[in-house]
Amino acid sequence: MPKVTGTILELDLVALEHNYNYLRTKIHPTTKFLAVVKAFAYGSDSVLIAKKLEAIGVDYLAVAYAEEGKVLREAGIKTPILVLHAQPYNYPMVIRYCLEPSLYSRRTLQEFIKTSREEKQKAYPVHLKFNTGLNRLGFWKNDIDFIANELEGRGELNIKSIFSHLAASEDRSEEEFSQNQIKSFEKIAKEFTARLKYSPFMHLLNTSGIFNYPEAQFQMVRSGIGLYGYGNEARYDAMLRPVATLKTIISQIHHIAPNESVGYNRAFVSREEKKTATLPLGHADGIGRQYGNGKASVLVHGMASPIIGNVCMDMIMIDVTGIDCKEGDEVIVFGKEYSAENFAAGANTISYELLTGISQRVKRVVKEA
Repeated sequence: MPKVTGTILELDLVALEHNYNYLRTKIHPTTKFLAVVKAFAYGSDSVLIAKKLEAIGVDYLAVAYAEEGKVLREAGIKTPILVLHAQPYNYPMVIRYCLEPSLYSRRTLQEFIKTSREEKQKAYPVHLKFNTGLNRLGFWKNDIDFIANELEGRGELNIKSIFSHLAASEDRSEEEFSQNQIKSFEKIAKEFTARLKYSPFMHLLNTSGIFNYPEAQFQMVRSGIGLYGYGNEARYDAMLRPVATLKTIISQIHHIAPNESVGYNRAFVSREEKKTATLPLGHADGIGRQYGNGKASVLVHGMASPIIGNVCMDMIMIDVTGIDCKEGDEVIVFGKEYSAENFAAGANTISYELLTGISQRVKRVVKEA
């Protein structure tokens, strides 16, 4: 890899394939695999990641919104794309780009039937989401009769799948709740199949569900964070490889005398002589103010260097006292050597938020194999 000359997000596609292959070892060979590429593929590059996932054989992709699916179709992606939170005003776009919407309420079902009729669609593929305890989106069990009545005698829609979402699959203390969700989903599926007289495929498990509840994999599983190298538990993290590494450089080094301050609002005041380094990234790049004042560290030549003072819009300052470094040297913010989960933990947040928050002004670079 060429010498880093600024702030970049390095993407390792070999790691992505490794993670996919590892996740597949946890499910049956015949179980379909849906890869979640919403939010710029968890803050990386949705087109680049989707093309790699398509090449290695995923069965489905998923995005949050129709516009994200449009981008993938315009980039030449052919794999089926599930839109998890499609909005009715975008239903014509959904159809135009051959996307498959999640319908999750009486309103969304009626609106999509109406749009499909207007667009002269027959057997258009859709997915129905049922609420089993997350209480975010989804039909209720008692909506099944309504769904059946709406679809009776109509040919506009083809129900490809029914699905739900586990609320706490990574939390072993909530195992009883998760098991109740699984049972609830099975009951819904049984009643749905009996009432509508056909059997769409079923999916429930997210990344942690794949690891902790493989008996509930049904016909497809969905993975987002696991593909990008994080398993929500240390034992699974050890088997996965982070896809994204955020790198930057030292712009300037300062020698700070006792009682001198660093940064806005004099948030850091030195009690002794310090050597600090200024880095060219800040909260406009996704490293929020919550990481300042010692809440997170970066790596300089493999040594932890805490962020000091307040994070600025375009800069952060770090303590490099005792570290042999110079201006222009490479700095690892997070990645394989120091995970996004570890970086995020100091500020009481999670890898998901950190990864998806990396600004689009940070250049994405593919790591050479």
